Amino acid sequence: MTSATKNRLLGLTKQLVADWAATKDSWRDAKALEFEKRFIEELMGGVNAAVNNIDALERALNQVRSDCE
Repeated sequence: MTSATKNRLLGLTKQLVADWAATKDSWRDAKALEFEKRFIEELMGGVNAAVNNIDALERALNQVRSDCE
């Protein structure tokens, strides 16, 4: 289940990055740069942290399963 969640998060993030890239083609002012710094970059950091946490959770769950066998 954690792998599916991670893959969904990564897929949605990839789509968001693509949509943002398309938006940046027509929105090129100081507010666009501010938006990217304030929201997109912060979101990407959060996604990376979440992926790392999901990986750690998956390792822990696998260890628990292994210990219980």
